[in-house]
Amino acid sequence: MPPEFGSPAEFVAEGLAFLRRRLSIILLTCFLMFGAGLLYLVVAVPTFTATAQLIVDAKTTSSNDTASATTAVESQVAILRSESVARAAIAKLGLAGDPEFSGGVLHRLGRSTSRLLGWSRPDTDVVTRDAMEAFARKLSVKRAGLTYIVDLAFSSADPDRAAQVLDTVVETYITTQMDAKYKWGLQNEKWVKERVNELSSQASTAKKAVADYNRARNGVAAPANTAGAGPPSSQSTGATQDELRELEATADAATRTYDNFLRMLRYMDAMQQQSAPVFEARLLTGVSHPYTASSPNARLILGSAILGGMLLGIGIGLLRDRSDRERAPARRSAATASGGTAVVQGLKANGVKPHFDGSFKVEKQHTYKEANPDL
Repeated sequence: MPPEFGSPAEFVAEGLAFLRRRLSIILLTCFLMFGAGLLYLVVAVPTFTATAQLIVDAKTTSSNDTASATTAVESQVAILRSESVARAAIAKLGLAGDPEFSGGVLHRLGRSTSRLLGWSRPDTDVVTRDAMEAFARKLSVKRAGLTYIVDLAFSSADPDRAAQVLDTVVETYITTQMDAKYKWGLQNEKWVKERVNELSSQASTAKKAVADYNRARNGVAAPANTAGAGPPSSQSTGATQDELRELEATADAATRTYDNFLRMLRYMDAMQQQSAPVFEARLLTGVSHPYTASSPNARLILGSAILGGMLLGIGIGLLRDRSDRERAPARRSAATASGGTAVVQGLKANGVKPHFDGSFKVEKQHTYKEANPDL
C-alpha cells in the first residue's frame, strides 16, 4: 500500500475517486480496443484444424522398459514428421500448386529478389520445397504425455482440405510402415532361403561324395575278387580308409552346420515372438472433420481487447493524475501572485498607500477631508 494512504479504506476511497474521475477515458479506450478486436476478427482468415490419434503398440514381455518405449514412440513421431511422408502427401493431393501452400505473391517476390541479390541459390524444385515448408508449419505431431498415443493435427483455411490432408498423412504413414516391414521381411526371408539352400547343398554334396566313393570302391573290388587276384596291399587299403574318413568327416561337418543353422533359426524366431519388441502403429481415433474454426478465437481476442483497453485507460488516467499533480504548485503560485496584485490594486483604489517597509497605512485625515470638504 502506498505510504500516502493511511488505511485500506482510504486506499479504496482513492481508487473509487480515481475511477469516477477517469471513467470516460477508461470507457473510451475499452471501446477502441474492442473495435480493433472486432476488426481483426472480420479481416483475419479463419483456420480449421483436423485431428487424429495413432497408437504405437509395444509387444514385449518387459512392461517396465520405459526407455525403449519412449524411443519407439519418438521414432514414430519423427517418421510422421519426415520429408518422405510430406512429399508423398503433397504429390498425392497436388498441394504444390495450391496457393495456400505456395506462399503467395509476396513470398514468390521475396524469393526472386533473394536470388537476384545472390542471397540464395536457384532451386529447380523450389515449388515443392515451399509446399513442404508450409506443410510442416501446418502439421502438428506430438506424443500424448508418457503414453503410446500420438496426437496429429493439421490446420488449413478449408475444413475439407484439412481433413483430407490429415487422412492422407495417416494413410501414407501406415502404408510406408507396412511396405518397409514387408520389404524387410522379403529381404530377410530371401537371405535365409539362400543360406539354407547353400548349406543343404553342401551337406548333400558331401553325402553324395561319400556314397559315390563307396560305390566306386565296391565296384572296383568286385571284379578284382572274381578274377582271383590277391588281397590288396596294406598301403592301398590305408590310403582308401583315410580318404573315406575325410569324405565322411566333411559330410558330417556340412550336415551339422546345416542342422545348427536350422536350430538357430527356430530359436531366433521363438525369441522374436516372445521377447523382442515388435512395434505396430494403428489408427486409434479417426480423422475428425472440423466444423468450427480453431483460430482466431473470438472470445479470447475480444476478452483480451477489453482487458487491454481497461489497462490502457487506467494507465492514461494515472498519467493524467501525475501531470495534474506536477502542474498544481505552478497554478497555486500563479493564483497567489494574481491574488496579491488584485489586493494591492484594491487598496490603492481605497486610498491606501504603501510605506517603505512594505506595509499599507490609511491616511485618515486626507480621506476625511475628501469626504468632508467643508471642514
